[in-house]
Amino acid sequence: MSKSEGWGSRVGLILAMAGNAVGLGNFLRFPVQAINNGGGAFIIPYIVCFLLMGIPLLWIEWSTGRFGGKNGNHSTPFIMGSLGKSSLWKYIGVFGIFTNIGVAAYYCYIESWTMAYVYHSVAGTFDGLSQSQVAAFFGSYIDVFHSTTGIPFEAVLFFLVCLGLNTFILSRGLDGVEKVAKIGMPLLILFGVVLAIRGLTLGTSGASAEHPTASAIDGLNFLWTPQFDSLTNPKVWLAAAGQIFFTLSVGMGSIQCYASYLKQRDDVALNAASAGFMNEFVEVVLGSSIVIPIAAGYLGLDWVKENAGFGMAFQTMPYLFEKWGPVLSMVAGVMWFGLLFFAGITSSLAMGTPWMGFMHDEFGWKRQKGAWSFGLIILILGLPTVFFYHQGVFEEYDYWAGTVSLVVFALIETILFAWVFGINNGWKEITRGADMKVPEFYKYIIKYVTPVLLTFVFLGSLITPKGNNWKVEISNLFSGNGWTLDNGSIIKQITNAGIYEQIAAATDPAVVLQLQDKLFYVNGARILLLLTFAGICFLVYLAHNKRKLKGGTA
Repeated sequence: MSKSEGWGSRVGLILAMAGNAVGLGNFLRFPVQAINNGGGAFIIPYIVCFLLMGIPLLWIEWSTGRFGGKNGNHSTPFIMGSLGKSSLWKYIGVFGIFTNIGVAAYYCYIESWTMAYVYHSVAGTFDGLSQSQVAAFFGSYIDVFHSTTGIPFEAVLFFLVCLGLNTFILSRGLDGVEKVAKIGMPLLILFGVVLAIRGLTLGTSGASAEHPTASAIDGLNFLWTPQFDSLTNPKVWLAAAGQIFFTLSVGMGSIQCYASYLKQRDDVALNAASAGFMNEFVEVVLGSSIVIPIAAGYLGLDWVKENAGFGMAFQTMPYLFEKWGPVLSMVAGVMWFGLLFFAGITSSLAMGTPWMGFMHDEFGWKRQKGAWSFGLIILILGLPTVFFYHQGVFEEYDYWAGTVSLVVFALIETILFAWVFGINNGWKEITRGADMKVPEFYKYIIKYVTPVLLTFVFLGSLITPKGNNWKVEISNLFSGNGWTLDNGSIIKQITNAGIYEQIAAATDPAVVLQLQDKLFYVNGARILLLLTFAGICFLVYLAHNKRKLKGGTA
C-alpha cells in the first residue's frame, strides 16, 4: 500500500471495515455457538461481551492505527512500537501480520468452497439428492485425491481461483478493496434479508411425516428466550467472548492497518462503533434468522441441537433449499453461498493489507509486488490445508493462528494501550475528531474491565477443564482433588494429548497408523506456522536496524 493512499469516502471506509468484521463466522460459527451454548442462554453473555470487550477493542485498534499512520506506519510492528519505548513492542506487533497470514491460509480455502457451491447450485448438482447424499458430496469435495464431484481436483482449482481473485484485488490497493466492499456488503445484506424473511415466515409448513413437529418458530424461541442461569456459567461466557473475537476481527492487526490510512482528524469513535454495530446486525439478526429457523422448520429443533456444526451450511442447507423447487432452490443456493462468498472475500482482503503495508513502509515494495508476494505465501501455506484437510492441518491453523494468536495479541495490545501508552493519551486518541460523545465510563472499562475479561478468556483457554465443566472442576479443586485439563486446552493441545490418548486406546493397527500419520501432519503444520512467525520477526529486526541506520524512529 502506498503512503499516499487513503479512503475515498466515509461510506467506503465503514463498509470496508464492516466487511473486514463481517465474515464467514457470522453465518457459520455464530449459529453453532448459539445452539451449543443453550440458545437464549448464550445471547446475554454475548451482548455483554460485545459492549465490554468488543467495542473497547474496536476503539483501541482504530485509534492506535490512526496514531501509527501519523508517523507513516501501516502495520502493527511499528504501530505497536510507537506506543511504547521498548523495542519489544515491535515484536509483539508481529502477531498482527502473522495472524492474518495464518488465518488467510485456511480462510481462503473455506471461501473457495462458497465459490464452488455457487457453481453447483446453478448447475443443479443437488437436484434430487437426499440429505445423506448432499452431506456425502461435501465429503467427496474435500477429499482431493478421491473426489467424485465431477471435476478433477476441484477443491484445488477453486482454491487457486479464489486466491488469484483476492491477490488481483489487493494489487489494486485500497481503491480495489473499497470497490469490493461497496458492492459486496449491500449484496450480502440483500441476500441475507431475503433468506431471513423465508426463515422467519416458514412456520410449521416444513413439517413432514419424518419430522412432524418441525417448526421454525421453535428455533427462534430457543435462540431468543433469555435464560439468566447462564450468567453463572463460565463455559457460556468463554464461548461468547470467543465469538466476539471471530466476529469483529479484533486481535488480528487488519483494523489497525486500515485505520492507519485515516487522516488525523478523521473520526474513529463513531466509525468504529458504526462498523461494529453493522457487524452485529448482520450476525445477530441475519445470521440467526437463516440457518437455525430453516433447519428447525424442516428437521425439528431436536435435530438441530444434536447436529449443529460448521458443516451444516454445506452439508444440510442445499438439501433444504431443494424443497423449494428447482428454480427457487437455485436462487436460494446462489444467494446463500453468494452471501458467504462476499462475507469471506471482504474479510480475506483485509488480511493481506498488513503484510503489504509493512513491506511497503520498510522495504519500499510497490503494492503489486506486496500483493503477489502475499498471494505466494498464502499459496505455500494454504495448499497443505487443501491436500491434507483430513490430517488436521486445517484445524491446527485455525486453532493457533485463528484462536490463540488473536487472544494473546488482543490482551497485550490492550495492556499496552491502557497502561504503557497511558489511558489518558489513549482516550485523547479515541475522542479526537469524534462526531459522537463517547461515554466517559468507557475510559475505565478500557483500563480495567476489558483487560480482566481478556485475561479471563486467555486463562480459560489455557486451563480449560475436562468436558468444559467448570463447576465440577472448581469443586474438585477446592475439595483437594486437583484440576483435570480438557484435551482442548492450550496446555493439552501443545502436547497433542488427545491424539496420543487415541493412539493408546486404538486396537486396530490401521487406526494407529492413521493417527500417527495425523500426528506427523499436525506437527508439520505447527512447524510451518512457527517458521512464518520467526520469518516475520526477522524482517522486523532488519527493518528496525534499517531505520536506525537512517536515523529514523526505530
